[in-house]
Amino acid sequence: MGLVKIDDTLHEEIRRASTVMCRSINAQAEFWMKIGMLAEADPTMTFHDIVKAQLEAADVCLASAAAA
Repeated sequence: MGLVKIDDTLHEEIRRASTVMCRSINAQAEFWMKIGMLAEADPTMTFHDIVKAQLEAADVCLASAAAA
């Protein structure tokens, strides 16, 4: 594990987003970094495509969520 320098303004945005998304500040930053990395790897995928693929890779059953 290492340290990452984050601009104070970006850190504040991460803090605000983490509150809304019920994540820790670190978890929110990690989520955004992972989504950004995956988006760069395949720029044809939308945010929703990326999240859906990650949920499917984690064996999360999306069928019951769609039925609800």
